[in-house]
Amino acid sequence: MTHPTHIPRGHGAVALPATLQTALWLAGFGLPVMPLREGKLPVGNCTACASSIGSGPCRCGDRPNMKAAGPCQCPAPCHAWAAATTDPTVLTSPAWDRAWRQAGAVAYHPGGGGFTVVDLDNTAAIVWARQMLPATKTVPTTRGEHWIYRGAMQSANGVRPGVDIKSLMVYARWYGPGTGEMTVLPDAVRALIVKEETTRPPRGEVDSSCPARATWDRSVATGCRHNDTFVRTGLTRGLARIAACPEQGAGSTAYGVARFLANQHTRCPGPCGLDMLGEQIIDTAVAVGVPEAYAARAVANGFNAVAVRAS
Repeated sequence: MTHPTHIPRGHGAVALPATLQTALWLAGFGLPVMPLREGKLPVGNCTACASSIGSGPCRCGDRPNMKAAGPCQCPAPCHAWAAATTDPTVLTSPAWDRAWRQAGAVAYHPGGGGFTVVDLDNTAAIVWARQMLPATKTVPTTRGEHWIYRGAMQSANGVRPGVDIKSLMVYARWYGPGTGEMTVLPDAVRALIVKEETTRPPRGEVDSSCPARATWDRSVATGCRHNDTFVRTGLTRGLARIAACPEQGAGSTAYGVARFLANQHTRCPGPCGLDMLGEQIIDTAVAVGVPEAYAARAVANGFNAVAVRAS
């Protein structure tokens, strides 16, 4: 895609604002769009919608309180992501005209277009993404990068330091077409919003007692093409990442470590003893408060995300 430089208009027609030109171009690709005012904020609700408190009449199904699902029915660009549309008649309507002429930017509803944006707010978050997530279309932002994947999911803020997930029921600012080829939404991103399913145990205790398990050695990896140092170094670094998450995120980190380790063995004839590596990942996650069942699922999902012989 290239950015639009011209929108054909009839003789004597009023020039369209640049923001509206961009919005019409994006809408043509099926991406629901909306104007943003200064400060990346959505347009304020109109008088017919601004006073709703959950029981009064509202043109759009009480969108101010975000309790009703579905698109906004108000003719004005109210209610942020719910107002985003691909309809050029709506985008160019008189009710939207003033908003476009005052707009400082264009936003879009990623989930409405079937996409997910991993919003990386700083350099550390970008470094993490490059290590843990598959490459995809990347868009530079004012503070970091947007990594855009094909597929929609639940949105969540603060899934890890400097990382937000923008997809369903949120909007994202349009910064440009970006670079790279968009790839399918991976399980590693979906795993970021999975909540650990229990209250953490008191400090010094765990909520499950794993039996003592043997550690990985060459006897269980007769078909592995890597030497012992390579395997143990990767495992040690992965376990250190999990242990560094005593407050939150250990479960999703366990998923990422399992996926990373499995990926190292995709060319091995097998067996590589990945089940034993997985047990050590589970034990480390449990040691920082992750329920054993949750840790086991995270590891299994990480291994299953990679086509590898794990026996």
